[in-house]
Amino acid sequence: MTLASLSPQAALPSPSTAVWQLGPVPIRAYALCIIAGIVLACWVTERRLRQRGVAPGAVLDIAVWAVPAGIIGARIYHVVTSPEKYFGAGGDPMKAFAIWEGGLGIWGAVAGGAVGAWIAARQLGIPFGVVADALAPGLPLAQAVGRIGNWFNNELFGGRTTLPWGLEIHRMDPDNPGHALRDDAGQPILEPGLYQPTFLYEALWNLGVVALVLILDRRLKLGRGRAFALYVMGYTVGRFWIELMRTDEANQILGVRLNVWTAALVFLGALIYFVRVRGPRDYLIPLGVAATTPPPTSDLSQVDLSERETPARATAPEGYRVVSEEQYAAWQDTGVVPPAPDDDSRPADGEPSGEVAATDLASGDDEPADDPSPARTDRADATGARPADRDS
Repeated sequence: MTLASLSPQAALPSPSTAVWQLGPVPIRAYALCIIAGIVLACWVTERRLRQRGVAPGAVLDIAVWAVPAGIIGARIYHVVTSPEKYFGAGGDPMKAFAIWEGGLGIWGAVAGGAVGAWIAARQLGIPFGVVADALAPGLPLAQAVGRIGNWFNNELFGGRTTLPWGLEIHRMDPDNPGHALRDDAGQPILEPGLYQPTFLYEALWNLGVVALVLILDRRLKLGRGRAFALYVMGYTVGRFWIELMRTDEANQILGVRLNVWTAALVFLGALIYFVRVRGPRDYLIPLGVAATTPPPTSDLSQVDLSERETPARATAPEGYRVVSEEQYAAWQDTGVVPPAPDDDSRPADGEPSGEVAATDLASGDDEPADDPSPARTDRADATGARPADRDS
């Protein structure tokens, strides 16, 4: 079978339009997909934060910092790794600010978003590791949705193929971005042959990473940023082999695409962190519990919890005590501490169960701010008191 003999009916089509005009306002499919991905990531993160005892709505405070910082970081990475498009011969430096034309690097997005999330976590008094672990499955979900925007843009495809799911690619109009060139009959012009839909491979891989993080996090009770490290490892493994399939223009080092090297190095960093950071999750219980309930039948009554610190020197926020998972389980026997914050322990309405809430305290982070934040103090205690070749 030759490339030319493959019937169009056996191919995946691509949209010929990625921009629609709403009066004077252009509505870009790529931007809509990015926004949809952010909304989904926030929804997942909100649920996981609340499962860890964080007050409702905290994800919005985090997103206010993380989303803009992530977009800025993504653009900076793209410009730095493709400088010839903006500062080379014939380049336009002002185009570096034209983010609406596409060109975002996921590596810069994660790094920039992490900085923004760290700032927000400090302001809220939430350990950064808790935020990172809560975000771990939401981020690859957002990436999967964002890749649909590459399909609209007819970008991020690989080499020629005869596979039944080979992708049709339109020849896009450089003078009218977001629209395909058309022939004399007004029909959109297709590139010859079919191509590997690498954007689709990455979207499906990212959905697999979502499942991986959710399953292992539930079984292993990952904390202290290890769930996020698992996401990074899962994503970079997929990005490594998918990047090798791409044929769009990219800078290279030793004959290998730059993003392949980046994926390998980031994977190693995440693996080292995942292996070196050990220990069970820590949980928080309100100080009022011990004053109003009988001590549980465990060694907890023999431990000076007010002075206890985790191996990574994390301390409890004001009004709470840090306890281990075993000690926390013992307090559940008293009937006033809710079940451990697991995916299966949530009531149907999504609200925390029991009279008090608990959170796993990520160690290895800076100590929470001295002043109690809404993320902690509103809990009642027991006292009642564009084109993909430009998309990295």
